Amino acid sequence: MDPVAFKFGGFAVYWYGIFVAVGFFAGLWTASRRCILDNIDGKVISDLGVWIIIAAMLGARVLYVISYWEDQYAGKPFWNVLDFRAGGLVFYGGFIGAALAVILYTRLYGKQPLWKIADAFAPSIPLGHALGRIGCLMYGCCYGTACDLPWAIKFPAGSLAYDALGQALDNAAHSVDLHPTQIYAALLNLALYGGLAWLYRRKRFNGQVFAVYIVGYSINRFIVEFFRGDYSAGELWLGWIKPGQQLSLMLLPIGIILFFFFYRRQTKAEN
Repeated sequence: MDPVAFKFGGFAVYWYGIFVAVGFFAGLWTASRRCILDNIDGKVISDLGVWIIIAAMLGARVLYVISYWEDQYAGKPFWNVLDFRAGGLVFYGGFIGAALAVILYTRLYGKQPLWKIADAFAPSIPLGHALGRIGCLMYGCCYGTACDLPWAIKFPAGSLAYDALGQALDNAAHSVDLHPTQIYAALLNLALYGGLAWLYRRKRFNGQVFAVYIVGYSINRFIVEFFRGDYSAGELWLGWIKPGQQLSLMLLPIGIILFFFFYRRQTKAEN
């Protein structure tokens, strides 16, 4: 698979960037539909969408650059830090950036209903993330460990997986067979999107859907990380807990605490 979708002269446009962009707009469009149904001001939707895109991209890029500064950016031109057409985004950084943007916006502009807005946007996060993972597949990042399963995939010579894990024994033009972790992540995110969209129409209190998203995504990510093959031994906790799992272990209790906090607040309000 060619990671480059097309070129304008010497400027390459990567599939990764296309799918990330499509994911952002698909997420914002579906979120806007829920906001309209929930009588949230249309101006809030359009303005907040811009804030989220900018903050998410900045957060995702900053966390990636910090994580891989020594390996990829130290001593190189500053332009490399700004060029993320071919990857170089960390989801958790984007999530934190977007969350901070929503909190700041709702506090600066008329004290908008933070958790009501968070619920409207929550199902759309895994939808956009699923599309972004297809971009990862096209680029070849976030690849899996070696396996011999019928649905295993291979990457061509020169890809990240080929360089890191080596060539197939029977074909030097391809990598060894790998778990399609990008597809695993995309499917789990789509399932989470469907579950949250269903829950949104039946929620009992503000903040419920967002809290369930945090719990659900933390579990999904923890599972997929077992099959990821793009980490070095130095990045693991206790020799086996991978970076995504480390962050999942931090976010999971936050999601659980938020859920019961909002539940108890609603229960008190009803009594």
